Formats: sequence, structure tokens, C-alpha cells
Amino acid sequence: MKFFGLLGIEFRKVKRSRIVPLIFIAPLLVVTSGVAALSRYFTPEYTNAWPAMFIQSALVYAYYLLPLSMIVVCVLIAGRETQNNGILKILALPVSRPALSLAKFFVLTFYLAMELAVFFVAFLIAGQVAVSTMGIAEALPLGYLLKWCAALFFTMLPALAAMWAITVLLEKPLFCVGLNLLLAIPGVLVANTPLWIAYPYCYSGYLISCSLHDFTAEAAGAAFAWMPFLPCAAAMFAVLLGLSVIQFGKKEMR
Repeated sequence: MKFFGLLGIEFRKVKRSRIVPLIFIAPLLVVTSGVAALSRYFTPEYTNAWPAMFIQSALVYAYYLLPLSMIVVCVLIAGRETQNNGILKILALPVSRPALSLAKFFVLTFYLAMELAVFFVAFLIAGQVAVSTMGIAEALPLGYLLKWCAALFFTMLPALAAMWAITVLLEKPLFCVGLNLLLAIPGVLVANTPLWIAYPYCYSGYLISCSLHDFTAEAAGAAFAWMPFLPCAAAMFAVLLGLSVIQFGKKEMR
């Protein structure tokens, strides 16, 4: 079976799952609380309302809520196959295990993009209500918001590969969630050490922390160094995704 055929099957499998309602919870929660908390300090003369609201909302979201929601999505996608030994029936068919693993990871990536799209739209609505209520005439920086949402997506990919690799390697869903949580929670602490570059779970949060530094220092691009981050992140992503592709289905065949 070709890869796009497998991809279509994987999307049909999760069509009626609880994933879509789940990915709305974290963005709506963090945007509503973040914008509401910060909008109280605005005045009509305020000139950086949109960046301030975005950083306020995205900081907690990038460090905790986005990784936590993706951990749950990983387990839900993998759980579709464990019901009634469905994975064993699939592996008995002439289907490429690496292609099947990649198809599942692509579905996972799609839901990451969907959640960030929900975050973007929710932030636009909440932000527009906030600036209109406070009488702020600052124009909507659409390019700024799109740039940072895209950056969140790409910096989250190595962590997503790590989450999927753990889900593939461990047999019990509870262990998968527990280990991923154990790795995600100290992300904010690791981000404040030189080891952050080797810790994918803190990449997105570190990016927003650097944008906060740039915002307060009024010096764009001063904090986040894309080199050597890009080659290191790409290598981490390739190794972790390769591990999940190679090991996919092996624990079920034992």
C-alpha cells in the first residue's frame, strides 16, 4: 500500500476520536486567561498591546499546555491500534511498518498545526476584544503573529518526535504519559541552563522566553541564536523520528 493510502486510512481512524475537542481546550484556556489578565493594564496610549498579549499567552502555553496536549494526542493515536489487538492485525498485512509509523506521525503533526491554528484564531478574537474595549488603536500585527506561531510549530517538532518515540517504545499508555510528563515539566528549568539546546521539550518555551527578553530589551533578535540551534534541533528530530520508525511494531510482535 502506498504512503498516501496509509495516510488516508490513519485520518479516517481518528476522524471520530476525541482529539479535535481536546486540542481546543489548551489554546482557549491560555488565551482567554492571558489576554484578560494583561488587558487590565492597558491604556489608550499603549503602543505594544499585541506583542505583550501574545507573549503573556504563549509563555505558559509553549512550556506546558502545548506539550501536555500533544502527549495526550500521541497516546490517543496509538491507542486506536491497541484496542482489540488491532495493531497485530495490521502488522499481519503486507504493510510497511516504517511507512505506517510515518503516517501516524504525520497525523500527529497535523494535529499540532491544527492546535496552533486554534491558538492563533482564539488569540486574534480575544486580542481584538481587549484592544477595542480599552480603546487602543494599534493595528493588528498579522505578520508578527503568523511568524511566531510558525516558529512555535517548527520548534515543537523535535519534542513531538521524542513523544512519539516514547509512545512507540513503551507498551503501557500510562508509562508513556508519565515519562513524557516527567520530561516536559522541568522544561522551564532546563531552558535556563546551557543544556537547553539538547533538550527538545523546552525548545518552544525557550523561544518565547527569548522573545520576552527581546520585548523588554527592545532589541529584536538579541536573545535567541538560531545557530547552532537549527542543526542540533534537526539532528535531534531525525534521530528520534528514525528511532520510532525502526522500532514501530516490534514490541507488539514479541
